[in-house]
Amino acid sequence: MLKAIADLLVYQWLGLVPGTTLGEALNFFVYDSLKIFLMLSIIIFGVSILRSYFPPERTKKILSHKRELYGNIVASLLGIVTPFCSCSAVPVFIGFIESGVPLGITFSFLISSPMVNEVAIVLLWGLLGWKVAAIYILSGVTIAIIAGYLIGKAKLEHLVEEYVYEMKVGETEVVEQTFADRLSYAREYTKEILKKVWLYVVIAIGIGGFIHGYAPEDFLVQYAGKDNIWAVPMAVVIGVPLYSNAAGVIPIVTALIQKGMSLGTALAFMMAVTALSFPEMIILRNVLKPKLIGIFVSIMAIAIIFTGYLFNSII
Repeated sequence: MLKAIADLLVYQWLGLVPGTTLGEALNFFVYDSLKIFLMLSIIIFGVSILRSYFPPERTKKILSHKRELYGNIVASLLGIVTPFCSCSAVPVFIGFIESGVPLGITFSFLISSPMVNEVAIVLLWGLLGWKVAAIYILSGVTIAIIAGYLIGKAKLEHLVEEYVYEMKVGETEVVEQTFADRLSYAREYTKEILKKVWLYVVIAIGIGGFIHGYAPEDFLVQYAGKDNIWAVPMAVVIGVPLYSNAAGVIPIVTALIQKGMSLGTALAFMMAVTALSFPEMIILRNVLKPKLIGIFVSIMAIAIIFTGYLFNSII
């Protein structure tokens, strides 16, 4: 149905010819825009209802009683349905540590939440299919579990700034909501997210449409295909300095995949941008000493690069 609407608008109402570069680029833009915004609205609304059962205070209480590994797994899964971005890194970190959540478990949550979020899942599902979205979720959660577990086992609490352990943020009572309250929250949260990301989505899909229509076929195979052994680490190195959310990077990467970028390289790039960005490290410096940031970045980079190579070899 959405494809029919895009064809009607581009090829009949605007009179563009199918198969031309302009026609293909504009059809890509219209179709993907309709599909993505529809999926965003539906899935964010559903995730928001689920999220309403896990406010920050409840999440902290759940994680504060978990042992290593099991706690890392739970934290990584909770991160998917819990809002987190780099701007909230410091208060979230302080709140978790003050509540008794172990350092490694805290890191599993902080890695999973920005990396595997509902916007990324929707965009990947809509643009590349549910199998790629599932691969991204599985790999992101696995990295969060492993990285958090290793940091916890290394006993690096002494590399957290001293004032974090001295702060007392207090407890906030968890207010139980009726289902009507949850529906209202989901509706407002969906509106809020769409207001925040719509421009990024439109711009990114526009760039993706240009690449789709005008870039030569397979123009990235030589430089970012699976046969280039340096493609994955280079993608991570390029992604770290960037600061973008999933809405801004995934539609562009999707178009690049269609032009020859290997899936593993694309996944590594997206993970580096969303979970290992340089601006986020600057924010985390407020609560972590440089050595711990270096250890965190090293573990994450190695895990992401390994994931990229793994999926390039099997897909």
